[in-house]
Amino acid sequence: MEALFIGQTYIDVTMVADVIPSGDDKAVAKDYAISFGGNAVTAAFAAAKLGVAPDLLTSLAHDWLGRMFSDMAARYGVFLHPRPVKRSSLSFVIPNDGKRAILRARDDDYLHPFPNLNLSGCRILHLDGHQPDAALAYAKACRHAGIATSLDGGGLRSNTHELLEFIDIAVVAERLCEQMELTPREMLTYLHARGCRIGAVTLGERGLIWIDEKAATHAMPALAVPASRVIDTNGAGDIFHGAYVASWLAHPGAGFDEHFRFARAASAYSVQHLGNETSLPTLADIAAVRQEFEMAA
Repeated sequence: MEALFIGQTYIDVTMVADVIPSGDDKAVAKDYAISFGGNAVTAAFAAAKLGVAPDLLTSLAHDWLGRMFSDMAARYGVFLHPRPVKRSSLSFVIPNDGKRAILRARDDDYLHPFPNLNLSGCRILHLDGHQPDAALAYAKACRHAGIATSLDGGGLRSNTHELLEFIDIAVVAERLCEQMELTPREMLTYLHARGCRIGAVTLGERGLIWIDEKAATHAMPALAVPASRVIDTNGAGDIFHGAYVASWLAHPGAGFDEHFRFARAASAYSVQHLGNETSLPTLADIAAVRQEFEMAA
């Protein structure tokens, strides 16, 4: 095991449409994509596309959508540790002018306790807060074993405060700042106070701010992808997480300025494609994005 990701599986149905019908109205979408979804799940697939062999502890139903997801994981070399649920979870995603509307149907009523995995050889754990019992248990186990821990803090969860005590790299969304009534810079201070070695707040098209081990703060603007080329922003943050994990694994001696720049380019690539699967960049894709946009950033 090189890297362990823990999250909740979704099947994403992404549809491009000019209008969202209501009542008895009907409309025809201009395009669609069906792929894997979920925060840590998408991060795991992104890391796999970049050369990591990830293990993924995630929800999985014994239905046709679950079998489809298992096939996708096998194709990408993502090793599954299923936690059974009765029904697969779905996300309906509608991109719109750089934003996206999402309607979810989730089954997180797990039928069994989380599995006890052998962490031998594991170098990093990445969590998104789903499966809170497993997230906290594995974060504690990894901290005890000296394994790096990473958190995608997309929103406030019941154990967020407790979990952060065992997190080395916390990259949170601006939404979490709003929920906790903190400014982004106050959030950096909070993350550092909780013991996070690296803390960051992603700000969408405004880039991100982050704090390093010495409590110095940094700002990193987003790459200026023309609005005419932005197709689907859903999953861009998840791909950002998977990319910095992959960069850290490949170049552990590099600083987080470089890991975040690599991840920023991965996100810039992703927003130009429809659906999570086609949004996953290769190393060559990231290099091309950096060559095109970094001089202007």
